[in-house]
Amino acid sequence: MSHNHNHHEHSHDHSDVSNIKIAFLLNFSFTLLEIVGGILTNSVAILSDAVHDLGDSLSLGLAWFLGNYSEKENNNQYTYGYRRFSLLSALINTVVLIIGSVFVLISAVPRLINPQQPSAKGMIGFAVVGIIVNGIGAFKTKGGSSLNERVVSWHLLEDVLGWAAVLVVGIIMYFKEIPILDPLLSIAITLYILFNVFSSFKETILLFLQTVPKDVDIEELILKFENIDNVIDTHHTHVWSLDSERHVLSTHLRVEDACTLDEILRVKREARDLLSGLNIEHITIEVEFESEDCSMHEPDKEK
Repeated sequence: MSHNHNHHEHSHDHSDVSNIKIAFLLNFSFTLLEIVGGILTNSVAILSDAVHDLGDSLSLGLAWFLGNYSEKENNNQYTYGYRRFSLLSALINTVVLIIGSVFVLISAVPRLINPQQPSAKGMIGFAVVGIIVNGIGAFKTKGGSSLNERVVSWHLLEDVLGWAAVLVVGIIMYFKEIPILDPLLSIAITLYILFNVFSSFKETILLFLQTVPKDVDIEELILKFENIDNVIDTHHTHVWSLDSERHVLSTHLRVEDACTLDEILRVKREARDLLSGLNIEHITIEVEFESEDCSMHEPDKEK
């Protein structure tokens, strides 16, 4: 006889996505202006930041859309809900940023050999507008209660710093003609973006492959389960993430044959208590007696 318990914690963050919407509209409008401005000012530094802002605009747009869409209730087709759509958006954003960054590098590297003087006044003008637009977006999202909003705020703050760098280079080139600074800044910004993008890309792929979330120590968790009174051992403990924030766990706990129903309920309760603070949204705990044969039991494999 085995006892199954399916526990679902629905602690969704119903944060106001209007701030993300405003940040998206500001960022996307400015990105279009940037692309035109980068061409007119002959600045690959501005174009490289335009690519970065395009990626951020996609992120903001998808965050705005998925902020509502991912809250849809689970159904017969999506029994876990729509949370994993946020991972899909992360993957799309990453691919777009990588393609855009490669395009910028192809444009910038030849300029190191044959530098072309961009319009310093144009760079300064766009940098000032860039700092204002991204600064407003960062300010609007900085107080967000959801991780989604806070991450958006951090990205926009990075954009502010990027435009501050463009402003400094523009001012230098206004007083002194050093055209190589433009492609150097462009390459520096692009490499910085790629460094962060590949880190995000790796994390997204690992989540798609259902690896154990980085904020969960599964060996420590198994040890805690086995230290619960009346629990002999545990097997088939699995943890994976829906969207990097909300996780799913299932486990089999083997208890002594003499356990009463009250003791089994206590074991389950203590096991659930151990999971508090780990963002486990869906919990399945199966309890088996010591003499019971579990067809899924693989002795000592997970210990």
